[in-house]
Amino acid sequence: MTLNLRPLLSSLLRSRTGAILVALQITIALAVMVNAVWIVSQRIADIEQPTGIDDDHMFVVAIAGLGSGFDLSSALAQDLAYLRGLPGVVAATATESAPLTGDGQGTQLFLQPGQRGRSAALGVIQTDTQGLRTLGVSLIAGRNFRPNEIQPFSKHSLEQSVPEIIVSRALAQALFPESDALGKVVYDGAGRPMTIIGVTHDFMGPVGLGNPKYQTALYPKTPGEYGAYFLLVRTVPGRLDVLMQTAERHIGASNLDRVIFFAHPLQFYHQRMIAENRNMAIFLSAITAMILAVTCLGIFGLATYNVSARTRQIGTRRAVGARRRDIIAYFMVENAFILCAGVLAGCALALATGYWLSVRYDLPRLDLYYLVGGVLFLWIVGELAAWQPARRAASVAPSVATRTV
Repeated sequence: MTLNLRPLLSSLLRSRTGAILVALQITIALAVMVNAVWIVSQRIADIEQPTGIDDDHMFVVAIAGLGSGFDLSSALAQDLAYLRGLPGVVAATATESAPLTGDGQGTQLFLQPGQRGRSAALGVIQTDTQGLRTLGVSLIAGRNFRPNEIQPFSKHSLEQSVPEIIVSRALAQALFPESDALGKVVYDGAGRPMTIIGVTHDFMGPVGLGNPKYQTALYPKTPGEYGAYFLLVRTVPGRLDVLMQTAERHIGASNLDRVIFFAHPLQFYHQRMIAENRNMAIFLSAITAMILAVTCLGIFGLATYNVSARTRQIGTRRAVGARRRDIIAYFMVENAFILCAGVLAGCALALATGYWLSVRYDLPRLDLYYLVGGVLFLWIVGELAAWQPARRAASVAPSVATRTV
């Protein structure tokens, strides 16, 4: 017996409320699932990204001066001299932007003064000649800062010009995608020129500022614009915890005109960053699973209701020669129509949602492979949800038609 689509469509139109509600569930499920899986994949990729620095052997101390009697220049000099003299300390530097912590400064550089030409957002780390060694970052090209290039502390350091900077490879490629960045001049937002004297391997700067993670620049400046600074210390393997505790005790006792906010291994912030991504991935996965479960229950419920409401009709079709597989095909095709309507609307909603997320939260655009995969997955799951009610319909005996007259 061939499948006649006319009575099938007629049945759908007569009970269109349930079909529309299930189609809406499918639409929402597809849009949520595709974008959630895309975001989860981005989070997983973030977890697996290397930091580019020797964060396993680094700790950070956050310090702020108290009152007008605090001499920041003297405190910085004493702190760095003490830390660099500790056995087991590889290098130490002071900065206002600690990598991985989310605390720091972000800015934008331009190829032409007046904020014109190609531009790139970046995180900024103020440092001195020991900055590269402290971070464990190596140069690809160019040179390190010289001692006479380090800008001294000033209460108006934001207005100071920085003639030379060192940039990460990602930032160099963002500014000069078709040429070598070494020796090129870039401009800050105030139009002040800066020459790129070095290019490093990619490394994460003060993440969480809305800038690309690997687009980072080192500025040769002494920190302290707001009377607060970080001390970054890199140690030899196996000595981090002991040296951190020793440094914290000494720094806290050496100057009572300041306060230590915290002293943490840099791995603390790395693990916190990973945990945030992992928690978001788990949360989105759970939400997606619940929405898919509700959608499958909706499909199953609608198919079960249709079987119950059409028992006499099914018995009649069986009495006039419809085989079991014809009844199963009837309900599966009916479910396919609902799936098709929901999937088409879901594709439009998924693309619109993906575009909004990319604009609102600066996320990568939705990969269409995820949309295709989501459509295939939801279609298979939706048909499986209707399979059992369809088999139940096929088990209706032809005699039911006469008993229900």
